[in-house]
Amino acid sequence: MSTFWLRWRRPILAFSFGVSMILILAIFMTANLDKLLSSNIDPPTLGPQDIVTEKKYSEALSVALKFFDVQKSGKLMNDMIPWRGDSALSDGKYEMLDLSKGMYDAGDHVKFGFPMAFTATVLSWAILEYHPNMILIGELINTRDTLKWITNYLVNANPRKNVLFVQVGDPKIDHKCWERPEEMTEERPLLQINQTFPGTEVAAETAAALAAASIVFRRGDPSYSTLLLKHSESLFSFADEFKGSYSINIPQVQPYYNSSGYTDELLWAAVWLYHATGKDSYLQYVTVKHRKSFADWGRSTWFSWDDKLAGTQVLLSRTSFLDEDGVYTIEETEGLQKYRESAELMICQFLPDSPIASDSRTKEGLLWIQENGSLQHSVSASFITLLFSDYMKTSKTDSIKCHDKDFTSKDIRRFAKSQADYILGNNPMQLSYLVGYTEDYPKQVHHRGASIPAEVETGCKGYKWFTSEEPNPNVAVGALVGGPFKNDSYIDFRNNSMQAEPKTYNTAALVGLLSGLVHPLSATPGF
Repeated sequence: MSTFWLRWRRPILAFSFGVSMILILAIFMTANLDKLLSSNIDPPTLGPQDIVTEKKYSEALSVALKFFDVQKSGKLMNDMIPWRGDSALSDGKYEMLDLSKGMYDAGDHVKFGFPMAFTATVLSWAILEYHPNMILIGELINTRDTLKWITNYLVNANPRKNVLFVQVGDPKIDHKCWERPEEMTEERPLLQINQTFPGTEVAAETAAALAAASIVFRRGDPSYSTLLLKHSESLFSFADEFKGSYSINIPQVQPYYNSSGYTDELLWAAVWLYHATGKDSYLQYVTVKHRKSFADWGRSTWFSWDDKLAGTQVLLSRTSFLDEDGVYTIEETEGLQKYRESAELMICQFLPDSPIASDSRTKEGLLWIQENGSLQHSVSASFITLLFSDYMKTSKTDSIKCHDKDFTSKDIRRFAKSQADYILGNNPMQLSYLVGYTEDYPKQVHHRGASIPAEVETGCKGYKWFTSEEPNPNVAVGALVGGPFKNDSYIDFRNNSMQAEPKTYNTAALVGLLSGLVHPLSATPGF
């Protein structure tokens, strides 16, 4: 039903999309069809059987996407959240920059560039792989607009060569306040990386985000796509030439988004730039040049804002499946195969019936490695696991072997689906960890704006609402809360930030996971 990316130095396969106008109108009764068809993404070829989607995942996906509207900073257009308004309009003014857009990453009001860029990369990946399913439920345009809200900020944060602003706001000041973002009056200083104080991981992650997004916008907005790619390549060169950890050079970030290293981000960015540009130098970077120093083949990791190695392994597995006609050099082919073998090892550790299954999971089967924001790893792992299963299916790969046991793409997909089902309510608490999905979800989400009535003026000292035992007056719809403890329990208490605080990058991974489950139509016809 679909094929993989083809290596860009080969001719791109042409696909015929025989979708009648009657069928399109039936599917998109309320969609802006002209805008959709002028975008960079074509509607998939559909038959009557393709219109049927899995209602649970469709509804959950539409809910999850709303959280990005909850988190938007700046001058809001077509505000869909009644209790949200304009905020942080002066961000960046001291540097003569417009950093008003972007998103608050969690329940506070700091803009952290590192996780924000990761959010954009993952969201781009979800769009590129599963846009047919987004089209089916009328969410593609909304998702692309959300992505652009972030990439606009990231472009403005890179005003000149070898300079990137990586944070807006002082967490120490911000965390002393409990207020709505619309009421903020505190100083919002900026942090930047540059040649003197480099930050390879955040520069590379931003490069990855802009490269991936440039593919999303390539046909619908080619000039914007070109702009994104220009910034991406410049930022990658900066990251690679001036190596240094931003956590070391800017120690203020250590309590919040401390990096464990930057080699994974360099690989991750190079892979996305390879797909965005088709330049062999980027493929050589990951499969040949840094195969020994960065790749760490055979090491299984968790995919997260801090560690992109697992994502790189899965993304390169897709490329590896393609090497049937010898278009790659021997070294490239060997490198791609090693990345794929590492991805398979990781998948084998995720699968509960595998001989080498990890015991890092709850009694009821949710992947779990830490108390603070436990769902971040389970949802990210499930997203890339689902991708891998679809890559197998599309390439007609029968199975992978976990020691002496074979697992098909259906087996792997079933695992990813089980994780999504747990998140949506199939758990001992019978609680949806996705706020706004069903009636049973956490009511005291750790979120400033949601906890304070929109008509109340609190200034910085709105702690009456922080300590209130009542449900939040505003629903942070689409928020994926931190998640359960190891014993599958959840305490719905606003002050319980490790369980109750949502993060945008977790929502991005959830959007990817749910998009792939909306319909078996997966792994798109290339881009």
